[in-house]
Amino acid sequence: MYDALAGFAQTWGLLFFVVIFACVLVYALWPKNQKKFDEAARVPLEDDDKPAAAEERALDEDKDKTNG
Repeated sequence: MYDALAGFAQTWGLLFFVVIFACVLVYALWPKNQKKFDEAARVPLEDDDKPAAAEERALDEDKDKTNG
């Protein structure tokens, strides 16, 4: 019984994950989605209005005002 179940799981599990991988690959490479992925790739490179250190200082000052 165990051997039959293990064989079934190995065969169909592999087939299932190959199909899922193919679907993800098609989705990622579909021309319609290119603009969405290009925009997402540029997000880390975009400039913010303020540097992160200035934002943290402003948040700390706000906390100090409310706490004390």
